[in-house]
Amino acid sequence: MSATGGAHRDRLAAAAASAAAAGIDTLLITPGADLRYLVGYDALPLERLTCLVVPAGGPATLVVPRLELGAASASGAGEVVTVITHEETDDAFALAARHASEALGREPRTVGVSDRMWAEQVLRFRSILPGAEQRTAGEVLRPLRLRKRPDEIDALRGAAQAIDRVHARMGEWLRPGRTESTVGRDIADAIIAEGHAAVNFVIVGSGPNGASPHHHTAERVIEVGDPVVVDIGGTMPDGYCSDCTRTYVAGGKAPSDFAEYYQVLLAAQKSSCEVVRPGVTSHSVDAAAREVIADAGYGELFIHRTGHGIGLEEHEEPYIVAGSEVVLEPGMCFSIEPGIYASGRHGARIEDIVVVTEDGVERLDTIDRELAVLSG
Repeated sequence: MSATGGAHRDRLAAAAASAAAAGIDTLLITPGADLRYLVGYDALPLERLTCLVVPAGGPATLVVPRLELGAASASGAGEVVTVITHEETDDAFALAARHASEALGREPRTVGVSDRMWAEQVLRFRSILPGAEQRTAGEVLRPLRLRKRPDEIDALRGAAQAIDRVHARMGEWLRPGRTESTVGRDIADAIIAEGHAAVNFVIVGSGPNGASPHHHTAERVIEVGDPVVVDIGGTMPDGYCSDCTRTYVAGGKAPSDFAEYYQVLLAAQKSSCEVVRPGVTSHSVDAAAREVIADAGYGELFIHRTGHGIGLEEHEEPYIVAGSEVVLEPGMCFSIEPGIYASGRHGARIEDIVVVTEDGVERLDTIDRELAVLSG
């Protein structure tokens, strides 16, 4: 068995044990990050059912459409589970339910369905297993995915380095006279060229568009002296994600009010990173950034949480937000990305992915955070 197969076998065993401890007889996992986490299969979400059946006791089974058998086999899923196919005229939901019952020796009384399973699939399983209480699989899988193993941290480190290389090339594309959308297309090409398998998002928010945190791109022409928020991320071939934001000035001199609050933002991001260590709460990490910004008089302009977890999904647990009592542990990976947004004028955000170490924190994104003025 490959090293990857061994890791997936360990994850499956941990998921089954955790399901049993939570009183869940069987996990029903459809395409998405949980399926890829457990067996390495990045399945297409189709109207034809693909479902990993993980009984609390007994062997796991992956049910796939016959026409997807090649893809499932190529993923290596067959190294760790038995792969069963269904034909176009089969009742795939009944097939999955039957394998769950056979593994348990009885019909499951409680099933954990994927958090992002389609509603029609949830309802089909409810009709096939009318006596089974449905719960979310996330209550079992979320704690397992929350702390990254060393190989996962290496994967996230590689993703961060790849996206940092794109930011390092920003001067090739970001200059006055070009539109956000044109710059965005160049960045997207570079994300692939620097090693990603897919582009997840490209935000190029110039001038007033920078005050909208999830702006993406528009046909606005970038002007001399415009502050420009560039937030970019993608998925690497191994499934792990990147996400990094830097703010630039497109030639000329930045507006004085912007330059002033950018320094506040820089201090806030640094303060938040310095708080990270095992034993502190997510709330404390958020508060460290928020207090610096509020003390400088910009508190109302920081309009989102400080960060989000990252792994096989761009956004996952833990969330770095006020009121969260999640206690940080080694292996947790998340963004630290405070922002200040002056509506109608400009905005700024600085974002790094960090990992909690045994005694502190490691920034996975290492490219310079100082305000970069691109000469064009």
